[in-house]
Amino acid sequence: MGPPTERIPEDRTLPSHVDVVIVGGGVIGISTARALIEKGLSVAVCEKGYIAGEQSSRNWGWCRATHRDLRELELSLESLKLWRHIDAELGIDTGFRQCGILYAADDAKALADHEAWLARAVALVGRDALDSRIVSPDETGTLMSGAARRFAGGIYTPSDGRAEPQRAVPAMAVALRERGVKVLTPCAVRGIETNGGAISGVVTEYGRIACGSVVVAGGAWTRYFAGSIGVDVPQLMVRSSVMRTSPLENGPDVSACNQEMGYRKRLDGGYTIANAFHSYHDITPDSFRLFTKFLPALKSQFGSTKLALNARFFEELRRPRRWPLDRPTVFETSRTLDPAPVEAFNKAAVTEFRALFPALAGLRIEQAWAGYIDVTPDAVPVISAVDEKRGLFIATGFSGHGFGIGPAAGRLMADLVANDAPLVDPRAFRLSRFFDGSKIEMDGGF
Repeated sequence: MGPPTERIPEDRTLPSHVDVVIVGGGVIGISTARALIEKGLSVAVCEKGYIAGEQSSRNWGWCRATHRDLRELELSLESLKLWRHIDAELGIDTGFRQCGILYAADDAKALADHEAWLARAVALVGRDALDSRIVSPDETGTLMSGAARRFAGGIYTPSDGRAEPQRAVPAMAVALRERGVKVLTPCAVRGIETNGGAISGVVTEYGRIACGSVVVAGGAWTRYFAGSIGVDVPQLMVRSSVMRTSPLENGPDVSACNQEMGYRKRLDGGYTIANAFHSYHDITPDSFRLFTKFLPALKSQFGSTKLALNARFFEELRRPRRWPLDRPTVFETSRTLDPAPVEAFNKAAVTEFRALFPALAGLRIEQAWAGYIDVTPDAVPVISAVDEKRGLFIATGFSGHGFGIGPAAGRLMADLVANDAPLVDPRAFRLSRFFDGSKIEMDGGF
């Protein structure tokens, strides 16, 4: 069962026409809608389940620049600027707090990795744009208040923050409704219609919406949905497990992680805890179809991703690759992906947390859950027009980074839709990089 995400009132009343339809009501879709209406465009967001029902409510809640893949760094910095103003601008409380984020180094090698990343990041964006710094063993201990272990040091970014995933995106959606965005839920989009090679509308389970542009921001569903209209999006899913505790007193305020475990303080006084760098991949038919493209990632992440063959392989094998738009689809029978958490990963994380903070060892786990993360071969998102279909755009593959960089990713997507000057250079996020002969590379960000 997923975390207790705030629900917004349902709405199935379709507009006859809008400028842009967004498929998916997660942080990327809602952030794109926000940026589009600021440009004066009319928007409908169609969510098959409930707003932020999948990974947008199941993540750690970190909003960071620290250790980003350098191709994402400028986008991350822009997103932090937006996070700091969302609440005031929309009159809501996303739970965003500037708390700082620390990556603690268990040993000299880990510290050297942090130093190398920082040198490259400063060379790219400049010291004035990034306040990350290497911290000593003593300062690391101070930032991890109550820690029983001495670390080799770490990298700390005071301007990084945290927000509440179960609250943030639903609050944004309600505010956008008040500003004229049609947020339709539950309302599955079955497919897209074209006329003369250009987007002309979408067909939902409740009827048609005419539009000139469509943004597919369907998270783990994006590859399957896009494939039905002949668009190949190289993307797989990994399952990430998370826990929340009961309220704890005298715990650390700074969000942090080491090589085993990550945590953040929640507004309710409890902590979100997760295994830091381990995930679980349910093998599917796409695992074989995309094996060559994902081979560099498999080599880079060897040992950190557990592979398993289970019922999901056969579920996806039986799914049709195309379907008629006048009949119910899997999007209506499977409204929300709600995988089981991996108990071994959670057990390792909470054991590490208790060992690190013995004064908090009596913590009580209130709930554990899991979510499917949409991952690209280079772990960098796709934020891109689809060259072969005029008016179609894809925003997916955020590889576990989507919540934090969501506001800026949405603004960049809106810039592309409106053909405005982009917030950052979008070249690194183009879909065509996987097909134009570009080398698929892992950057080394976390």
